[in-house]
Amino acid sequence: MKRRSFLIGCAAVPSLSALPRQSEATEAKAALTESNLIYLSPVKSNGELSSCQSELWYAMVGADVFVCTATESWRSRAPRRGNTKTRLWVGDLGYWKNADYQSLPSIITNASVETDADAIEAALVQFGQKYVAEWGKWESKFRDGLADGSRSMMRYAVS
Repeated sequence: MKRRSFLIGCAAVPSLSALPRQSEATEAKAALTESNLIYLSPVKSNGELSSCQSELWYAMVGADVFVCTATESWRSRAPRRGNTKTRLWVGDLGYWKNADYQSLPSIITNASVETDADAIEAALVQFGQKYVAEWGKWESKFRDGLADGSRSMMRYAVS
């Protein structure tokens, strides 16, 4: 083997190793348009997943994922403390404590607390369209909680 061929082959290895991750991200993005649930976990500064994990309803506004959650929840506290990296798994596996959600397609996102009133309203509209049967019960809880500060709208930027 010639030196030049060897170097070209070695240069291709890092890009080939990125293919499965790229494919999983593409699969996760596609699944976001079809699934009713996501599972999420903050990523700690050392790169490990937090032990705080949950299944959630979500809404899509553009390419971003929105979750309405209790302001005191770890989902809301983590980004307020600067821990913005979050892994989302997309799909519905039933009761989350018994689910192997890590087998689902996933993507790393950047979490933030959404404060823009128009973005929040757009997310609430999407929740209503997506969860039609349940929205009659939950709409006032989401809206009232957002108004009194007991709930926060989280945005997970999907790049």
